[in-house]
Order: sequence, then structure tokens, then C-alpha cells
Amino acid sequence: MQFPRGTSDESNMLQEKRTENRLLCAELIELVWETESGRERRTVANLEDISLCGACVQLEREIRPGTPVAINYGDGELIGTVRYCLYREAGYFLGIELSEGCRWSSQHYKPQHLLDPRELVEQAVLRCAGEPLPAA
Repeated sequence: MQFPRGTSDESNMLQEKRTENRLLCAELIELVWETESGRERRTVANLEDISLCGACVQLEREIRPGTPVAINYGDGELIGTVRYCLYREAGYFLGIELSEGCRWSSQHYKPQHLLDPRELVEQAVLRCAGEPLPAA
């Protein structure tokens, strides 16, 4: 697998760039990248959320911002670049910007546990107003 070499703009690393709706999910995927020495690495990661142009994954190791990665799922693949890597109590969280021409669509890949937070808010508002919830 050949990855394009990317660059990292660390000053903007944590600034939210996604304008699309972010969907929460919990799905195991395979993350593939090359080390600085050119060695291919693979690990299982948890897909935390996904949008048209980006994703957040949780894993047990650090991957430097600017590193090109592949998110392998089922019979498909999404290519992107690590934009940030933060350590939290549960491990490392990577923000991945998907490459131009490589956009996520639920028609091609729908994680088993996919949740739109906007729907939760709408249901909560309906509950508070005493209106019936829409059928699933």
C-alpha cells in the first residue's frame, strides 16, 4: 500500500474543521499506516464517530499528526491523514481528515452502531412537549 506524504499544521490541530453532521458510532476497524522508517503498521481501532469528510478513532498507540492512514472496514477502505492525536484515559484519539475524492457514505459503509445526535435532541424535545415520538 502506498500512502502520500502529508504535512502537519500543529497550530490548527485541535480546531474543529468539520461542517458536516458527525454521527456517533462504535465499530472495530483496522487502521493501517507507515512509520517514519517506511514500515507498514496495522492495528485494530474503535471508530468513535464519522462524517462525510472525517472520522475519529480510538486506539492504544500514538500516531503522529500528518501521517497518512487507511481505515479498513469490511470490504472497503477510506484514506485520510491524521490531523490530531490526543491521549485520554481510555487511549489515543485520532482525528482523521479523509482525502479529497474519498468521502464516507452510509450507502457504502454503515457501522453497526450508528447514531445521529440530532435525532436524540429531536426526540427529547418531543418528549418534553408531550408529543408522540416518530416510528422507527
